[in-house]
Amino acid sequence: MKDSILVYSGGMDSTTLLYEQKDRISLAINFNYGSKHNHTEFKYAYWNCEQLGIPLKVIDLRDVFSNFKSHLLMDGGDIPKGHYEDESMKKTVVPFRNGIMMAIATGICESNGQKRVLLANHFGDHAIYPDCRETFLDAFKTSVKEGTWNQTEIYAPYTKLTKRQIAQRGHKIGIDYKMTWSCYEGGTTHCGECGTCVERKEALEGNDPTQYLVP
Repeated sequence: MKDSILVYSGGMDSTTLLYEQKDRISLAINFNYGSKHNHTEFKYAYWNCEQLGIPLKVIDLRDVFSNFKSHLLMDGGDIPKGHYEDESMKKTVVPFRNGIMMAIATGICESNGQKRVLLANHFGDHAIYPDCRETFLDAFKTSVKEGTWNQTEIYAPYTKLTKRQIAQRGHKIGIDYKMTWSCYEGGTTHCGECGTCVERKEALEGNDPTQYLVP
């Protein structure tokens, strides 16, 4: 039953959800919001969707997010190095990014006669992203049900899982994580030093196919 739409970046977590829910996903949505790594992660999003025969729609939000301030965006400062839990990593927060994307995905979901919006946020996001936390999602789920005729469901199954637990699930079903992208720097090779690269290393330790500029 194809009743779901996935908010899909091409990263490890959303790729795992793509493969786990492939039989229910009718459409994957990738948002170009002007980040330093949008152009790189899209290539991986497209590749994985093509393998599964799932259509991928890219929505351009660059004009909207040009009004936002974040080091993650093209016109922002340098991407900080270090662990996600470091205070400096808050510079990469794009205010209410996930809330905006989920709201758009919800409208598309109802317009297309679908029932669920899939989101691959996880426990490690909680430190710096308020709109990835369980308290926010619980409130958002209620708002979405109240604000849609078909009572659209927000399905975020990884909210209480670590990135390593997600990777372990992916390994069990044979996902090639080499064909995913995490690095906030963009480019063609993971930098190995930004928060997402450090977290990726921790998640894939012992079974990491990624090439890093700084191992």
